[in-house]
Amino acid sequence: MQTNQKRVVALLLIVLFISVQVVGVFAAEPYRLLRFGSRGNDVSRLQQELKNKGYYNSAVDGIYGRITERAVINFQKDSRIIVDGIAGNQTQSALFGKTTTVSRGTTTSRSFDNNDVYWLSRIIHAEAGAEPYRGKVAVGNVVLNRVNSKEFPNTIYGVIFEYYKNIPQFSPVQDGTIYNTPSQESIQAAKESLNGVRPVGNSTYFFNPDKAAGTWIVRNKSYVTRIGGHVFYQ
Repeated sequence: MQTNQKRVVALLLIVLFISVQVVGVFAAEPYRLLRFGSRGNDVSRLQQELKNKGYYNSAVDGIYGRITERAVINFQKDSRIIVDGIAGNQTQSALFGKTTTVSRGTTTSRSFDNNDVYWLSRIIHAEAGAEPYRGKVAVGNVVLNRVNSKEFPNTIYGVIFEYYKNIPQFSPVQDGTIYNTPSQESIQAAKESLNGVRPVGNSTYFFNPDKAAGTWIVRNKSYVTRIGGHVFYQ
């Protein structure tokens, strides 16, 4: 009788141990595995976030087809994670989670999330879509310098949509091109800017002298350099 009881207790302990392991696995995998053929709200959410970041340009229909798979692959390549076209825990964590931390000066730091990449890539594309890659990074550099300056709003969104005397600081806000889908190069330039690449140093202004005189900037700011069609001032 005692032997049977011991066996029952041992069996219960084994079952309990396995249950704990299974729960632990599911706790470590907060996202549903999504792959070609998957359907549902999770797929729609995935598609929308990929669309927000410029990787997906089709309908948000909740169906994981070839277009969604290709968008996931491109995102995985840019994020330098396993490239398999499957949106598992690693891919979705990278997509929905925070992206990077940028050091500012010697004493302070600021964290930037996916929403910052979203807007920074759009202003880069709108302002410098036809510019060389270095010029795209330079525009991102200017926006981030403004974020870090006391003279401007302290968020990327705030800097982009700042108005002065009812006039937007960036012309793409006025003409609506800020809402165009950015190219992969513009997205990469935004990420590089957020990672601290600063081709125009402390510049907080730029303009295209072939399209605008930039009189106030020229009179009040110091010339830094020219990249492509833009001149940069600090």
